[in-house]
Amino acid sequence: MPRTTGGAGDGTAATDGALLSIGAVLGQLQDEFPEVTISKIRFLEAEGLVEPRRTPSGYRKFAADDVQRLAYVLRVQRDHYLPLRVIKELLEGLDRGEQPVLPALAAAEPAQEAPGGTAEALAAAHGPRLGREDFLAATGADEAELAQWESYGLVETAGEGGYEAEAVTIGRLIADLGRYGLEPRHLRAVKAAAEREAGLVEQLVAPLRRHRNPQTRRHAEATAEELAELSARLHAAMLRSALRLRLR
Repeated sequence: MPRTTGGAGDGTAATDGALLSIGAVLGQLQDEFPEVTISKIRFLEAEGLVEPRRTPSGYRKFAADDVQRLAYVLRVQRDHYLPLRVIKELLEGLDRGEQPVLPALAAAEPAQEAPGGTAEALAAAHGPRLGREDFLAATGADEAELAQWESYGLVETAGEGGYEAEAVTIGRLIADLGRYGLEPRHLRAVKAAAEREAGLVEQLVAPLRRHRNPQTRRHAEATAEELAELSARLHAAMLRSALRLRLR
């Protein structure tokens, strides 16, 4: 159960000088992890990787060791590409006083070692948009495969041209599924479901996005990201449940 601190507080500052609000934690982490968001921190909490204290009114309060724990999780994710399940086991070992040995980068999760490097590395090297050749190198696809993905609407260029880093992830997953016999035409239903979910999230955050306050509009982006993470987790849980029932 979450720990509770004394004092009501408003969630914008530490109640006793030692505990930090989630916004203050974000500010500390962003120096090393510029892509981290408040929704990401909440997601890691929901996964049981960090357990901040709570004020009686429900605001999160993070101690120094909580911030260190978050930094460890983000660093291991970034440098070793380990899934959260494995990272949680490493943390449990550290809590027991053990010194877990991290795998060498060469032994990291194979899916991240696709041709052309990670999507994040390519984005850093080529900017926020990847050209067609860089995209093909990152996914290991050829022109014919990419043309087929695009014909089914599974992969699209961004509005200003080029492919975003997320499109690289999609392309790699399509390629991985193809090795099991799933063709692009089979994945149209997945794309349609994602579009419906995106429309629902858009409706939920629309009032915030229309707000004149820039901070409120930024909150809309964070809320949309958090809703996307929760939706993805729900989809995965439902898929596993359905498969268990069908394969009994």
